[in-house]
Amino acid sequence: MQPHPVPALPAPVRGKPRTALVASADRSFRQRLAEILTGLRWQVRESEGGAQTWSEAESAAPEAVIVDSWLPDLDLSEFLADFRKRFPEVDLVTASGATAAESPRGPYRQELLYALRRSQDADTAAWNAAPALRSRSGLRPAPAPLPAPAPATVSRHDPATSSENPLWKLDPASGPPANFGQVPAGGRREPVSSERLPELVGNASCMIEVSRRIRLVAPRSTPVLIEGPTGSGKEIVAEALHRLSVRSRKPFVAINCAAIPEPLLEAELFGHTRGAFTGAVQGRTGRIESADGGTLFLDEIGEMPLALQSKLLRFVESGELQRVGDNETVKVDVRIVAATHRPLAQHAQEGGFRADLYYRLAVFLIRTPPLADHAEDLPLLVEYFLERMGREAPIKRIAPEALARLSAHSWPGNVRELEHVLERAAILAGDETTITAQEIDFGTAVN
Repeated sequence: MQPHPVPALPAPVRGKPRTALVASADRSFRQRLAEILTGLRWQVRESEGGAQTWSEAESAAPEAVIVDSWLPDLDLSEFLADFRKRFPEVDLVTASGATAAESPRGPYRQELLYALRRSQDADTAAWNAAPALRSRSGLRPAPAPLPAPAPATVSRHDPATSSENPLWKLDPASGPPANFGQVPAGGRREPVSSERLPELVGNASCMIEVSRRIRLVAPRSTPVLIEGPTGSGKEIVAEALHRLSVRSRKPFVAINCAAIPEPLLEAELFGHTRGAFTGAVQGRTGRIESADGGTLFLDEIGEMPLALQSKLLRFVESGELQRVGDNETVKVDVRIVAATHRPLAQHAQEGGFRADLYYRLAVFLIRTPPLADHAEDLPLLVEYFLERMGREAPIKRIAPEALARLSAHSWPGNVRELEHVLERAAILAGDETTITAQEIDFGTAVN
């Protein structure tokens, strides 16, 4: 699929410099859009989240703000409504090209839509240049780009600012070059950002791969199976999948299949009617039904009893469930994300898990690595946990010898064990501001 043609913009005219603010947690999106807007003679500032966007807007007084479809620290709809009240003169546009409610149409709106359109065309070009990657992943090209902006007279500020390294220089007769946004000859560009997600701490290649796979599958309703050792962050991955999906405004419901006694697990999942069993004094909606429209996270799915697996299989196939003690079926729309510390394929081969259910849950597989596989991220993780603990108590630093002691540990409990060791060390340090090697206690069982 070739990029849709975009009408050339009118010749530039002199005017005062304009500032656009691009708000997105995805650095590649920010950079790509910043390059295009710079080519249109805008001054561009970037922010990674909602809070930073507020700060940048206060200091830069931008004419326009382009906001990505997800912000890591604020609910997007609430952010747009509050931002509109605080900055009523700013042209506020989402990455889809939609205008925020009650937002005035700025005089440069066409240029903003033009930049967004070009950004999407660049993505399409990358998809066309990587057919092997698409065939392996089963992905399709990006959605159809924004409608072409209607012709209008659009001004630009002084071309003298073109020394700010624009990506291309405008030709009033022909607009941008035909190869604008194309992948260089002999080169290849990933269609999905290789930047790690903010939820996943660590820059090791295995962590970047987890972020990449989350971005690939999050926009779909494809069932996902997350495999990884205990304490490696499987629920964090599930939450990231939900936040980046179109279901993000609907419930994220998690249930640990290993933590609930077998006789109660069916009623917990599917719900029950009044009197369905001893102690059922009133009816109750199950976890599956509570997640309608959103995401259901089945943690430790490998521990689910075989008898209950068959009932879950029926729901996965039909989307219908039957409450315990009820004869009627209920239609529910949920995306299922399951997780396990077991090698579930092997578990299925050994008869401990239904193979047909496994194949329906493991349509897309994400593996969370043990901490030992990305030990180079240990300093980042230590800093992250100490900062998080500093929200409730004075923040502590860690001495080099303490960090060395942590680095020498094998971490059988992975990131969760590291968090607990640091919390224990902070308590042992008392009022001291620095954690030393003396406070690093792995517990008598593994010390």
